[in-house]
Amino acid sequence: METLIPVINRLQEVFLTVGAEIIQLPQIVVVGSQSSGKSSVLESLVGRDFLPRGSGIVTRRPLVLQLVNVPPLSERTQQETGMHIFSKEPFLCNVWIKAEEWGTFLHSKNQGISPEPIYLKIFSPHVLNLTLVDLPGITKVPVGDQPEDIEAQVQQMILSFISNPNSLILSVSPANSDLATSDALKLAREVDPDGRRTLLVVSKLDLMDAGTDALEVLLGRVIPVRLGIVGVVNRSQHDINTQKSIEDTARDEQAFLQRHYPSLASRCGSRYLARTLSRLLMHHIRDCLPELKSRVTVLSAQYQARLSSYGQPVEDHSATLLQIVTKFASDYCNTIEGTATHIQTSELCGGARICYIFHETFGRTLQSIDPLGGLTELDILTAIRNATGPRPALFVPEISFELLVKRQIKRLEEPSLRCVELVHEELQRIIQHCSSYSTQELLRFPKLHDSIVEVVTSLLRKRLPITNEMVHNLVQIELAYINTKHPDFTDAAQVSASVNSQQQDGVKLWKNEKVAEEKAPVSDFSSPVKSQAINLLDTATPVSRKLSAREQRDCEVIQRLIKCYFLIVRKSIQDSVPKTVMHFLVNFVKERLQSELVGQLYKQNLLQGLLIESQDIAQQRTEVAQMLEALQKASNIISEIRETHLW
Repeated sequence: METLIPVINRLQEVFLTVGAEIIQLPQIVVVGSQSSGKSSVLESLVGRDFLPRGSGIVTRRPLVLQLVNVPPLSERTQQETGMHIFSKEPFLCNVWIKAEEWGTFLHSKNQGISPEPIYLKIFSPHVLNLTLVDLPGITKVPVGDQPEDIEAQVQQMILSFISNPNSLILSVSPANSDLATSDALKLAREVDPDGRRTLLVVSKLDLMDAGTDALEVLLGRVIPVRLGIVGVVNRSQHDINTQKSIEDTARDEQAFLQRHYPSLASRCGSRYLARTLSRLLMHHIRDCLPELKSRVTVLSAQYQARLSSYGQPVEDHSATLLQIVTKFASDYCNTIEGTATHIQTSELCGGARICYIFHETFGRTLQSIDPLGGLTELDILTAIRNATGPRPALFVPEISFELLVKRQIKRLEEPSLRCVELVHEELQRIIQHCSSYSTQELLRFPKLHDSIVEVVTSLLRKRLPITNEMVHNLVQIELAYINTKHPDFTDAAQVSASVNSQQQDGVKLWKNEKVAEEKAPVSDFSSPVKSQAINLLDTATPVSRKLSAREQRDCEVIQRLIKCYFLIVRKSIQDSVPKTVMHFLVNFVKERLQSELVGQLYKQNLLQGLLIESQDIAQQRTEVAQMLEALQKASNIISEIRETHLW
């Protein structure tokens, strides 16, 4: 099981360049306030002075510290050069150095506070295999050139690391301060309220006030944490100034513990802390390994699919362009036919939308048109009188019917042209639909995508006026000849028979009306009605009056004829307009789309420019390829662990 920590080290190195946040690796995160003794604790684990010291925030970036136990220099096998050889151990991917101890950096340097970690790998025969993440100390007040929100920045950085459920939290708090107000413990409690992942290190035991001790704290009676509490004695500033060695500090620390905490001396101190951390980390890695392996497998499959979707760099430009154009044309036609792979469920699209326009939108609009809408009885009487000329007519003139029914038929043209417009808009929408759901290859080439959209839009734009003209002609055809002998125009025969049977009655009625007028008293010219009737220069609107029986009968005849014939024409228009739109617009575009695209785009002088790949796609393909390579390496590393190594 001792090989598990080096495995995590190798995984950290694998994900160093692609972002370790995608895989939540098991690790120990060190958290503490400024001057809490974090640096001294880490240096005691390493056995060397290697961390910067000073006032303010000295640690400005997370430090990933990998401790690797190696054999002493005398036991190593060297090459003839005596300089270095590659390790044969599976957990050492670096080189042997001709030195007792050495360290390597795996990162690029940067200035300022940054969440990007520094990776330091230390090889020594005096350390245990261990991996720690040291974070900047928690601060309250900005100092010097530090930003005003320095506290929020640091806390956000710390939370981003300790929120990882696979991380163990090493909370460092000085013994000479109140643990109830410890900032490190407060942050740990936010993400680990039960303390299952928290180990408390009580530093500076030797600096407590006289007459006090940390026994109750070390026994877990003040702040209970699941992973334990370890007390340590840090090097003082005097020890640092006099360059007191880590070995001497460890001996003095053990002596202090024996004097002041004899019952706990074996469970405190830097050496015990190192062994405890190594043991906890190994067991934690063992527990996380199955889930980690599953996570790597799932991510590998996902990134492999993403990489495949980005396609390969273009080699044969002609074949690639033909493939993309053919795929787009096929998707466009399939969307109209309803056989597309990607079918929307949120709204109607393509052919289904066109069908809805024909039979719901257009059909219902025509059905809502009143055959007699806009026609008053006065309009009908005026048309009848205008059709008779200077002589009064005994019967209803046929020309008045034609004039009025043509006026009503013209009302069918506007909704018919609107139907063409709606279908044209839907064919435009299909372009965007196919661009979104079509092959990923098309999205790789923005210029080709724009060119395809332009060609299809141009084709639709050319067909729109032709289709409008044909629909306009449909209405004009109906207006050109009013077929009163239409087999469905049954009301014409009925009205004719009715008129013949009423001819005699009509003559008698006319005579009676004439006699009644002669017997009526002569009105004065001051009468309003008479004065309006004879005032030839007066252009005022005629006043409404009650129709005579004959006038009422004539209006009803014309209204009945108009309604009957209008319904015949409306039925014809409702049937012929969708057919016209399908033939001259929809089917034409379907049949000519691919040939139009090939003819406009498949040109040698355009191939290179059209197939220039999007920078975003190229960058994403590179990033995905790197991540996939890292995941494959991680899978290989994890697979090297035998089942027996876990116990």
